[in-house]
Amino acid sequence: MAAATTIEKKKVSSSNYIPDDLSFSILSKLPIKSLKRFSCVRKSWSLLIQNPNFMNLFRNNLLSKSHPHYHDSGLVVNQFMGPSDWNIYLLSGDKFENKVKLDLPPSFQIPNIGVAPIRVLGSAINGIICIYDHHGVPTTTVLWNPVTEEIIQIPLGHAEFIPEFTTQIFPHGFGYDHIGDDYKIIQHVDYTMVNENPLDDLEMEDVMMPDPFWEIYSLKSNSWRKIDFDMPMIYWIFNSVAYFNGTCHWLGETNKVVSFELCNEAYFITPSPLEEDTHDDQFEVNLTVLNESVAIITNCKNTTSFQVLVLGELCVKESWIKLFNIELFSCIEKPIGAGKKGNVFFTKEDGELACFDLTTGLIEEIGIQGGPFWCQIAIYKKNLRLIGDINV
Repeated sequence: MAAATTIEKKKVSSSNYIPDDLSFSILSKLPIKSLKRFSCVRKSWSLLIQNPNFMNLFRNNLLSKSHPHYHDSGLVVNQFMGPSDWNIYLLSGDKFENKVKLDLPPSFQIPNIGVAPIRVLGSAINGIICIYDHHGVPTTTVLWNPVTEEIIQIPLGHAEFIPEFTTQIFPHGFGYDHIGDDYKIIQHVDYTMVNENPLDDLEMEDVMMPDPFWEIYSLKSNSWRKIDFDMPMIYWIFNSVAYFNGTCHWLGETNKVVSFELCNEAYFITPSPLEEDTHDDQFEVNLTVLNESVAIITNCKNTTSFQVLVLGELCVKESWIKLFNIELFSCIEKPIGAGKKGNVFFTKEDGELACFDLTTGLIEEIGIQGGPFWCQIAIYKKNLRLIGDINV
């Protein structure tokens, strides 16, 4: 009887045993969120991130995942060379050999816009780009489909323009609400005292500084609405806004990633793994989307290495994984974003825009200067629909 019991226990234990090579293969295909959660099942699984062979397999599986957004897509490149000198290009082809310089909408052409730099807000969505003048007072913002040349001017929001104060408008995100079938823009409005000719105490009693606020724009209603949120504002002005699947993300103050869901207008805060002292002139940070995952690309200026950290789960700091630590042969000036299938774009020390393929380790020069001040990229997929024809 005892022998039979022993045999039965062996059968049970053997039936529950999963060979390491099989479990590693299965785990390597999981999303980062699931991998982090399964790491507490076994001690050997918790050490997988330190296993070079497993991480190579995991990276390859992550980068090889296909997404419809990447099919037949190219790039938008926004190049700022200096005051009154900026260019936007559409790039296509396997090696981005097809380059078309776009004619900007009339409201953004000199002398209409002056010397204010033009910025692309977040990502290109359904063939639509949201562009705005970064230092304009008031800010000029449009939705623009470069293929159809359709332009929709965004009306002014609830900002007040009072001579005694400087009004600052900070666009934070542009995206598509698939539940409400609507395009939305979120921005923050703030006020500061004008430095010149300060008011005396008597005048201050008569003129009160307005309170800062958040507001959101709806294309369907063509109007702005204030929202009572206390979210961290964007800290890194350059390349710190991303959008994916109905959610706008930005890198906020004290290195927090803010994620704003457009459908239910709720936000989430995720501490980043970066140290607070990384906010300086020598450290470059880029918030982007890498194959459906929120990612941060970092490097110190004039070095030959950069890192890619990927977020597994919103609000969970421990779900960040340092996915890549890349050492190159030439110096990187700054990372500027991620493309499709694991491409990371950066400007070199000579100013040239280059693409690093994370899957092959190869570098391709794009044939465009990245610009001495800043450069933006966004994945772009042509769309011949009218902007108002939202249902996509």
